Amino acid sequence: MKTEDSVIYLVSCVVKQKIPDKALISEMDLAAVHDFASRHMLNAAVSMALESAGYEDAQTRQSIGIALRKVLTLEAEKNLLFQKLEEAGIWHMPLKGAVLKDYYPKLGMREMSDYDILFDASRAKDVRKIMESAGFSTTEFGIQNEDVYRKAPVTLFEMHRTLFGTRHGKIICEYYVNVKERLLKDDGKNYAYHFRAEDFYIYIITHEYIHYSTSGTGLRSILDTYVFLREQELDWSYIEAEISKLGITDFERNNRSLALHVFNGEELSDEEGLMLDYIISSGTYGTIQNAVENKISERGRLAYFLSRLTLPYPQMLDEYPVLRKMPVLYPFCWLYRLLVRGLFSRRRKLICQLKNLLSWNKEHVN
Repeated sequence: MKTEDSVIYLVSCVVKQKIPDKALISEMDLAAVHDFASRHMLNAAVSMALESAGYEDAQTRQSIGIALRKVLTLEAEKNLLFQKLEEAGIWHMPLKGAVLKDYYPKLGMREMSDYDILFDASRAKDVRKIMESAGFSTTEFGIQNEDVYRKAPVTLFEMHRTLFGTRHGKIICEYYVNVKERLLKDDGKNYAYHFRAEDFYIYIITHEYIHYSTSGTGLRSILDTYVFLREQELDWSYIEAEISKLGITDFERNNRSLALHVFNGEELSDEEGLMLDYIISSGTYGTIQNAVENKISERGRLAYFLSRLTLPYPQMLDEYPVLRKMPVLYPFCWLYRLLVRGLFSRRRKLICQLKNLLSWNKEHVN
């Protein structure tokens, strides 16, 4: 059994709360399984599957322990933050993995790297005060559509002013401009909100489409889709109508079909097989090579190169909201993006982009 097939089998078992076949496990290269699962942020799920079958060693215990500590730490900090936001009258809503983790059978099974929260952008400065008073340091503020806060050793919060920005495409950006109108208030709360199930599904699929079509996305994303859908009764006429407005009908249909077929152990079509290969090669957050090849195929080499030097003014506004009040800062933002973020905070990413750009040729798109 291939390593990727072993991982798919193990996580399929654990999310269905079935004990894996010990005979199959005995044939697996468990070191390779753990390594591959780690690249897709599935090591906790794989370890829980192995543990359920009686395979308990230092690797499985460590993977489960790390995942549990991370989610418990994030949850504790989230509870304190939500209490402060409620007291301050700032509306807010958890996003992505912060919601999806609760659809998995066991706590810690769905690994998390951070905690994403949508909030009232007009209160960004108040949120910053709340976060810093709670011991967080501000990593990014007012630069893109999310502010980033860290607390040692492992806590990372991304506070989203908007769900999507202009860099994610005009249609998607405009669809979510007035997102609060789609939200439902949490029971017993005045400022805590959530999506209805259908709108949450539309959101996570839109989010995955952006990753998939740029740098790629990993197995965890289609596992999220599978876990969310397997026991849901959804209004598919509504979902299909809204997905059509976003222009991602084919992706949603293919992604859903792939998720259900992969984790139910069903035969894949040729198209699904290619889609799975791309996902397997991408890792959790995709690869820079995928991003470069996809963008060059879409725009051409010269246009892509120029786009890495600067951004169109509307996208610069999206990344640097300060320009709305002080347009005169545009050249300084351009220099900051190129020199400070490019050469210092994102030097490794920049080098990889240049390397892939220079090595790219027509065979990638033929």
